[in-house]
Amino acid sequence: MSYTRLRIAAPLAAAVLIGGGLTALSLAPAQAATAGKADRVDDFNGDGYADLVSAAPGGTVSGKAAAGYVAVTYGSASGIDPARKKLLSRSTTGVPGSATAKQSFGQYVTKGDLDGDGFTDLVIGSRAADAGSVIVWGSAAGLTGGTAVNTYGRSPQAGDFDGDGKTDLALFAGITSYGDDPVDQQAALWKGPISRAGAPAAKGDFIDKSQWWGYTADGAACNDTDECVDGPHSISGPVTARAVGDVNGDGLDDIAIWAYYGDGSNENSVLYGGKTGFKKGWAPGSHGSLALGDVDGDGYADAVTANGDGSNGDETDGKVTISFGTAAGLSQSRTQTFDQSLPGFYGAQEDGDALGSCISVADVTGDGKAEVALGIAGEDFGGKTDAGSFALLQGTATGVTGTGSQVYNQNSPDVPGVAETGDAFGAACQLLDLNGDGHRDLAVSSTAENASSGAVWAFRGTATGVTTAGSVAVNPTDLAAPVTKALLGNPLR
Repeated sequence: MSYTRLRIAAPLAAAVLIGGGLTALSLAPAQAATAGKADRVDDFNGDGYADLVSAAPGGTVSGKAAAGYVAVTYGSASGIDPARKKLLSRSTTGVPGSATAKQSFGQYVTKGDLDGDGFTDLVIGSRAADAGSVIVWGSAAGLTGGTAVNTYGRSPQAGDFDGDGKTDLALFAGITSYGDDPVDQQAALWKGPISRAGAPAAKGDFIDKSQWWGYTADGAACNDTDECVDGPHSISGPVTARAVGDVNGDGLDDIAIWAYYGDGSNENSVLYGGKTGFKKGWAPGSHGSLALGDVDGDGYADAVTANGDGSNGDETDGKVTISFGTAAGLSQSRTQTFDQSLPGFYGAQEDGDALGSCISVADVTGDGKAEVALGIAGEDFGGKTDAGSFALLQGTATGVTGTGSQVYNQNSPDVPGVAETGDAFGAACQLLDLNGDGHRDLAVSSTAENASSGAVWAFRGTATGVTTAGSVAVNPTDLAAPVTKALLGNPLR
């Protein structure tokens, strides 16, 4: 059996591209602890530098508004350079399909070495339910060609989910409509390696049989008994896959997801990898950004989750929660919840700040404990509303600390640009080593910049955090890419 039908229903969140011209993926603990391995995960051309993926799902392509495109800027010893780039759209030579209005190509992206040739490949999904995904293949010359993955275009995720040392691909189909009750959604597990013809080595059961509806706990088929419900290939409500990491330290990658269960009920969960499919478990939070990474350095990926924009006034709204990974999975008892009132955290907590508008978790300083990058897209300052900022917090053996926190915005020294009302700087963020010095650099975006054309900033990582010195900004004009309402920079990967 090659697919599972998942029960879901949830709201989804100017030029012609010249063919071939020119991001909630968090790494497993073992990857996060080894810079070289992490570099390979992010390196499309095998030159030892991570490459930055900046999606522009609102971009106009071949005259089609919001057809969408993806901009890849290749890393180098000096970081990213807009002259070393690749633009990818449905109008790019070799990429299957054609540009379609409101398809939002690039709404979802993931990456991994799918064919096992040593070069990272890029998987691009779309917001449109029927658009499917495209795999663009890595090579010494960079990203080339393209292979269609029909049906499955929503939040694909790459990782070694069965522990065989090969990169697998977890695929989710889009849905055409939904109501208050969840509707069926297909999902598939493609086992690596995946050929450039789009053929996986095998297609596995997406969900472990013990969790199939229509089967008993031991995986045996039911015969209309009380323990059987609905069809044998359905589970309740995954909607969007957000991040990959090894939460329970078993050497198999897990997927953090957001799920909707009907009647206004939604929550985060973890799909734990296994040789016979995923098993679903608890994760903190029900809305907001979510990322995985080893904050306390114990070898287990932790879940870092935002809890709203701070305007609703409940106990956790506007805060960020860390649930620490253990051999049994995410802990419901060992957690840390904080906001800008955390001692040493620069700034003040205010309603509407949107702390955690983006989250990325990876080791910047090289001490074996991951830092947590947080967008604060609703931050007000200098008489400007929702100008936005970002923070970097240090990881420790007991969680994040406000001591040594760094908070920057577009008016900070050496940061290109000027802060303006409504910029929402901090809409997306990603930690990856763009200059190959062993320290993760931080990419941050504002999709509202310049009338929603968007822009991306890159800040160099150091042994003490990130620095604004030498920071650069890239916008669609710099990339010779479509500008009008392109929304460049969300997602970043």
